[in-house]
Amino acid sequence: MGAHYYGADSEDGDRIDDPSEDALFMMISDLNDSDNTFVVVQPDGEDPPWFASVTVRDDGGYEIVLRDNVRGEHDVTTETSVDDIARDLTIWMACRDFPERPTTQVAEL
Repeated sequence: MGAHYYGADSEDGDRIDDPSEDALFMMISDLNDSDNTFVVVQPDGEDPPWFASVTVRDDGGYEIVLRDNVRGEHDVTTETSVDDIARDLTIWMACRDFPERPTTQVAEL
C-alpha cells in the first residue's frame, strides 16, 4: 500500500511506512558502524520537500540532519540518546507539510 505520509529506510534495506516513535527507536537502535550506518525518513516520491537522517558517528553517538526545503530549514546536531532522537524526530515530522493530508475543521461553538 505504501506510506500515507513518509517512510523510514535504513542502509540494510529495512523499511517502515509511517513509522511511530517506537518504530524509529527500533530502527535507530539497530544501527551499527559497519553495514547499517544510517536511517533516512522522507515522504515518498520524487524530489521530497524534506528529509531527516540519523547516522552513526565514528566517535560514538549519532548525527541528525533535518532538512526542509519549503521552510528553508537545515539543522545538523549530534545526540547519544536514541530515546531523545526518536521523540524529537517524531515531533519534527509532525510539523511538516503533507499536501495529501486531509484537513480537519474545528466546529464552531
